[in-house]
Amino acid sequence: MRNETRRIWGGKFWYTALVLSLVLSNTSPLAADVLYSVTDIGRPGDPAATGFAINNAGQVVGTTNYSGAFNAPPRAFLYSNGQITDLAFPGDSSSYGYGVNNAGQVVGYSYTLFGHSHAFLYSDGQITDLGISDGISYAEPRAINDRGQVAGYFNASNGATHAFLYSNGQVTDLGALPGFDQSRASAINNSGQVVGWSYNNYADPSAAHAFLYSDGQMRDLGAGNALAINDLGQVTGRFINSNGDSHAFLYSNGQMTDLGVLAGRESSGEGINNAGQVVGSSVSVAGFFPPIIDSAFLYSNGQMRNLNTLIDPALYLGLNEATAINDHGQILANGNGRAYLLTPIPEPSTLALFGVALLGCSIWARCSQKHYTAPVLHK
Repeated sequence: MRNETRRIWGGKFWYTALVLSLVLSNTSPLAADVLYSVTDIGRPGDPAATGFAINNAGQVVGTTNYSGAFNAPPRAFLYSNGQITDLAFPGDSSSYGYGVNNAGQVVGYSYTLFGHSHAFLYSDGQITDLGISDGISYAEPRAINDRGQVAGYFNASNGATHAFLYSNGQVTDLGALPGFDQSRASAINNSGQVVGWSYNNYADPSAAHAFLYSDGQMRDLGAGNALAINDLGQVTGRFINSNGDSHAFLYSNGQMTDLGVLAGRESSGEGINNAGQVVGSSVSVAGFFPPIIDSAFLYSNGQMRNLNTLIDPALYLGLNEATAINDHGQILANGNGRAYLLTPIPEPSTLALFGVALLGCSIWARCSQKHYTAPVLHK
């Protein structure tokens, strides 16, 4: 009786598992290409929103217009679990939010009506002035790591714009690469490594050089801009290749890899996670006619893909840049004046295996009950 029970339930299990896996994996080609669900992280009625950073909890920081008018002063925001929090130093009229860490701490800066600025930290519902600038000069925090260290740029004592590192209440002027008099920092990782670029003329980005600041030393990465760094020390941004074109790059273990373009001649890497996935933008059509069109991209496993082809085409979002990606693969992208959170959708094969596993557990429980309980009930 026991062997017969096993054969009956075993046959039912494998037959049902086969049917379930076929059903779950039988998706149309269109559905197979839709790899991300999309969430609009702006508030209804806001005419514009731009997202700049995302943490591993899916919290997003950026800048939006709240009054319903395109010429309204911009305001920094934190998006968390479907809620938008307005961020600005008390009394200031406009603000910009640029960095968020995994504790939900946000850095940015805000302006008074008279043009004075405050570099701020938002933490646990409170905004405080970092004290980096005197209010008349300016300081722009751009990123914060999980240790609370902040990187950005400010008016240095000599009047030049310099990258800075803020740590434990102290500000370190990072200076500039040899041959340059100015610099800007764009990102910091959890080891305190900072990336950015040095330049003499901000209006000529082709003359800038990317840098990696580590252990008190600023290393020259070559012509271009370093825009993001992960905890492994991998860097992305844009560099000038041998043809004079600006391409997205991945710098890893001392090697520079040209990530190429979707089409056209230019691209830029703007975000990188700890898996080495890079997001950014690429000029897919260049020239005055047709006009320049930027497309957001994801670079993963050696391939650059247009993010607009990985979401439901009926949405018509026109994603033109992706600014950040977290370690869960969630992507922050901007398009048509809005900010969007793209969340990976499990592949059909994964769903099928998950369904088979659940079904197997259920059938195993029922088999065990029939095998051990039934004989007792018949005694």
